[in-house]
Amino acid sequence: MRNLMILGMVSAVSAQPSHANCRQALALALDVSGSVDLREYRLQLDGVVTALNHPDVVAALLAVPSAPVSLMIYEWSGPDDQAILIPWTPVTGAETLASISATLAETERRDATPGTALGVAMRLGAEFLEAQPNCWKRTLDISGDGQSNLGPRPRDVKADIAAKGITINGLVIGADAPGIGDRRQSEIGELSSYFRAEVITGPDAFVQTAIGFEAYAEAMTAKLKRELDGLAISALQ
Repeated sequence: MRNLMILGMVSAVSAQPSHANCRQALALALDVSGSVDLREYRLQLDGVVTALNHPDVVAALLAVPSAPVSLMIYEWSGPDDQAILIPWTPVTGAETLASISATLAETERRDATPGTALGVAMRLGAEFLEAQPNCWKRTLDISGDGQSNLGPRPRDVKADIAAKGITINGLVIGADAPGIGDRRQSEIGELSSYFRAEVITGPDAFVQTAIGFEAYAEAMTAKLKRELDGLAISALQ
């Protein structure tokens, strides 16, 4: 059943048009596992909207009109529970960003299974990115607030993903209110190390950190600027 569901999702995304001259395919994977409550879910989606509309990010996205960035956004949690929020969409102007922002602002939290199947989320993101063969670079931008506890281990799937020429970057989200003062830095340090060792892959892959969901918008903005600026500059030269 799970394989049929994923096949249906990939087929639906593959049916979306692939721009003939795409600068970058960028898939944003958002963590909606059981550790993410309704408030944190809203902060995550609103943070993506804030980041996509930051002037520096807008400038990078629209820097090369002849070769736009293609963007998609999906949610992940347990092995059988992923959902597409934004299918592949070439970002060709301010109107596109406004439409994406409106969709995310209106999106409501759905029932999601409590598990954290990070390996499944990585594998699915890679399958989505393979549906964009015309893009010069393909990047999976995966957010998470915990280690994988269901499905294949991230370390067991990332080599196959790297072999396909796909880069995975991570956005690690720390605890909003840890019990003791220094525990927040300790926890986010441990999770960042886990993502560096087990998740990210590809040339110049990196981990961005957000100390709590309150800092998610700022972290996502910094992450998108870093992911987009290099290709925008090289394309303009």
